[in-house]
Amino acid sequence: MDSSNLAEAGPRAGRREWTGLAVLALPTLLLALDLSVLYLALPQLSADLGASSTQQLWIADIYGFMIAGFLVTMGTVGDRVGRRKLLMIGACAFGVTSVLAAYSPTAETLVVTRALLGVAGATLMPSTLALISNMFKDPKQRAVAIGAWLSCFLGGTAIGPLVGGVLLEFFWWGSVFLLGVPVMVLLLVTAPILLPEYRAPEAGRLDLVSVGMSLATILPIVYGLKELAQGGLAVVPVAALAIGLLVGVAFVARQRRLSDPLVDVRLFRNRNFRAAFTVVLLGGITIGGIAMLFAQYLQLVEGMPAMTAGLWMLPHTLAMIVGSMLAPALAQQVRPAYLVAGGLVLSAIGYLLLTQVQATGGLTVTVIGMCLAYFGFAPGAVLSTDLIVGSAPPEKAGSASSLSETSGELSVALGIAVLGSVLAAVYRGQIADTLPAATPPGVAEAARDALVAVTAEAQRLPADLAGTVLESARAAFTGGLNVVGVVCAVTMALLAVLAVALLKDVRPGAESEQDAEAATPVAASEG
Repeated sequence: MDSSNLAEAGPRAGRREWTGLAVLALPTLLLALDLSVLYLALPQLSADLGASSTQQLWIADIYGFMIAGFLVTMGTVGDRVGRRKLLMIGACAFGVTSVLAAYSPTAETLVVTRALLGVAGATLMPSTLALISNMFKDPKQRAVAIGAWLSCFLGGTAIGPLVGGVLLEFFWWGSVFLLGVPVMVLLLVTAPILLPEYRAPEAGRLDLVSVGMSLATILPIVYGLKELAQGGLAVVPVAALAIGLLVGVAFVARQRRLSDPLVDVRLFRNRNFRAAFTVVLLGGITIGGIAMLFAQYLQLVEGMPAMTAGLWMLPHTLAMIVGSMLAPALAQQVRPAYLVAGGLVLSAIGYLLLTQVQATGGLTVTVIGMCLAYFGFAPGAVLSTDLIVGSAPPEKAGSASSLSETSGELSVALGIAVLGSVLAAVYRGQIADTLPAATPPGVAEAARDALVAVTAEAQRLPADLAGTVLESARAAFTGGLNVVGVVCAVTMALLAVLAVALLKDVRPGAESEQDAEAATPVAASEG
């Protein structure tokens, strides 16, 4: 069977669908922006609300926790009740909760409203991606649409701190939440006109036990990983990880037995689905982890204020956006296996540049390395997401979309935990051998803990000694960054080999032969 002929058989999207994509881009941009917009607002709102350090962490993290926890459930709910309907319900909830968050009178109230924002966000994210699969039947157009969708998500994450900084110049901290209100009103007005409705024709009942098990899997894992990254090995995060993994094993076993599973684990029987999922998950670990370490490098090694550091984080984000938009066009001429693998090799080269970064004068090399790493990963991110969504039958698109996005959330948490731990281990090993003998015990202890701790403590030392201590600490940090670069480069090289081996049957500009054959009975049944 010639899959290219079948791929062309899908109806091409017109002006209405492309305008609808712009509507879907708005909540995507906003959801990503909300992940990072609090970075600069947190000190001000904490002062106004009297938030403790623990409450500050919950205010910052609970939004991402709830999105990660509810993605799988909401993706499947959208397949059952209707993707546009769920999108509009989520938009209404997000708008109302944004107002409540903006005018929260206490820190406890803000934690609760941020949690509700996360639940509402989880209804929006899989719905937007699943609706793209409904609106863009032609594989070429769908890849372009997913590239635009991913670019909006990346752009929102990148400009979040900048938008927050601008708003704080003129308004109070609650203004960062009110951004969501006009966007959601516009979505509610335009969605019934421009977006199609879709629900699975034979949707089964929602298994509430599976919903509870999915939350009991994802939330402890994400919590444990974040806590390990921030505080190192401890009983509570390790126990949370163990509980999450054990419940996860039971969850998968239950899904295999159910006639109407919350997550159709049979999707993983598809070789292309498995390969694409692996690229998104493991590649995302390097991208998510290195972003956090690069932000620390800019502020702690280069000594930049937060706003300046935010500007220096734009080049690699723009590089990934450009790569995301170029990938669908290149995939018409080059087999996706080789395009993805070539990009991953380029990404590996970028990470290798990070192995050459020094404590002084390393900004240019670091920025170039980050740009190559992000640009090279873009084809894998776009085409893998397209394969994940495209390899699922229409009635499972919401479930497949939620799996893709859950892997993205987990990869960020894993990246911060794993790569942060690698850097911390190297840092502590090097700083112990390079601190001056005259360093006071309290400062030495802070230096062995982390660069951010010694930066504050060194201000109490004489200028000469402070300079020597900070030089040692910054050198140890960049030494850790060098090792992280090696780990990321090896990971990307192995993923490149995996992409060539498992995606070789996907033709340029077409679905794979096995996906095309799998799609035939679905198309026939719908006709």
